Amino acid sequence: MAESSGTTHRAARVGLDQRVASELRDRLPLVAERTVTAITAEVPSYSGTLTGQMRDKIENAVQIALGTFLQLLERSQASDPSTPLVPALEAAYALGSGEARSGRSVDALLAAYRVGARASWREMAAATVAIGLPAATVAEFAELMFAYIDELSAASVSGHADELASVGRARRRNLERLTQQLLAGEPEDILVRSAERADWPVPQTLTVALLPQAKLRGALALLDEHTLESSEELPAGDSDEETAVLLVPDVHGDRRRQLARVLRGRRAVLGPARPWARACSSYRRVTRVVALGIAHPDDGEPIDTDRHLAELLLSADVEALTDLRARVLQPLAALPAATAERLTETLRSWLLHQGRRDDVAADLFVHPQTVRYRMGQLRQLFGERLTDPRSLLDLTVALALPVGVAPAG
Repeated sequence: MAESSGTTHRAARVGLDQRVASELRDRLPLVAERTVTAITAEVPSYSGTLTGQMRDKIENAVQIALGTFLQLLERSQASDPSTPLVPALEAAYALGSGEARSGRSVDALLAAYRVGARASWREMAAATVAIGLPAATVAEFAELMFAYIDELSAASVSGHADELASVGRARRRNLERLTQQLLAGEPEDILVRSAERADWPVPQTLTVALLPQAKLRGALALLDEHTLESSEELPAGDSDEETAVLLVPDVHGDRRRQLARVLRGRRAVLGPARPWARACSSYRRVTRVVALGIAHPDDGEPIDTDRHLAELLLSADVEALTDLRARVLQPLAALPAATAERLTETLRSWLLHQGRRDDVAADLFVHPQTVRYRMGQLRQLFGERLTDPRSLLDLTVALALPVGVAPAG
């Protein structure tokens, strides 16, 4: 850093003897005090903040910086002018980092440097004139001093930028950790601490949405800035397409329709809204619906898991559903396979259409008389079971999915 400094290479052109440098150094406490006063008066971000010990600390930093500048100009340092500049630049870098941590913008930092440079030179110029330095030397002194402050300013800006980048990386890591903890269903006290570390405002609810990775950026641009995302490999479906998970805050109630509009045309699967610490429930719902292999609607709407609760319930215990179907269809077991399948489809349609013959006929693409004939056969085979409420419940559940469709496990 020091070797590339323009100030160090030009310092030898202005020679200050030790007497002049000593007189200027004696004035540094007053210069520093007036410089800080000017900064607090003219830069709003520092108004009312540089008081007490903090003001003393900044005044001391100004004295050290200007003292380093004077040291550069003394004849005794001309053989190695870069020596004192290294710690000064390091201190300026540290100052920029600290200002970023304090929440002050780089614009405020640069404004403080501009005001500070002007105030410092005003005091130093008065001193050099009083000491009797030639006009040409004073001019060179001014040029070099402003170049020196520019270098300090650049070092502070670098420190400010690096600190923000570091904080940004740390926050991204914390957000990623929080997202994984939410999806894994960690206890709420752990989630609260992780949310605080990530500086993430806790919402009322979270809704999980699954969509292709290629569709992620466009969706995020339209969603709440506090939406969490995970792009890791997820146990959701057999597709080779990379998927992403979004955890969208506070889109419950009427706002769910707005989320559906945002996700329209993105082949998304939309989970239910859940209290934020139970987002894992929404995630499990989404992955189960994906595992069922439900096709996306032709109109581009996302798959809404709230519309597939029956399929989810029926797939909760695949063996139980298989056993139930075998038991309730036992009266058809002795029939030829084609006949049994035909009567089963008729019984299913009759149950779902609540016995409305014309609706059943339209559903099966047959004549109403055919429905009447088949139902006569079924009444002979099932007897009182077609009027018993418990038996009707078992039949309805067993035949809720079309015959031949096995729910995914």
